Amino acid sequence: MPEDKTKTPSEADKVKQMTAAEAAKRVKRTVTELVDGKDEDGEPVRTTRTKKVAVAAEEVLAWRDYGTHVVVVTRDGRKLSSADESQ
Repeated sequence: MPEDKTKTPSEADKVKQMTAAEAAKRVKRTVTELVDGKDEDGEPVRTTRTKKVAVAAEEVLAWRDYGTHVVVVTRDGRKLSSADESQ
């Protein structure tokens, strides 16, 4: 009688599955904010500043680990990749 192979774990099952919190730690969102600054004459002026902000695990809708990078889709529909951060 042939051996039943349906109960043996596949290679994908043997690999540790990533959680939403682990995926969120690997990507960051770029945020642009207005800050108070001064121009060359010393006059107050509003300028923009971009910064990287961590993604919370609660924001993650879906994720995929490609081995070289992680792609996360947030609840607001943004697609973020850890490959973007290395550039």
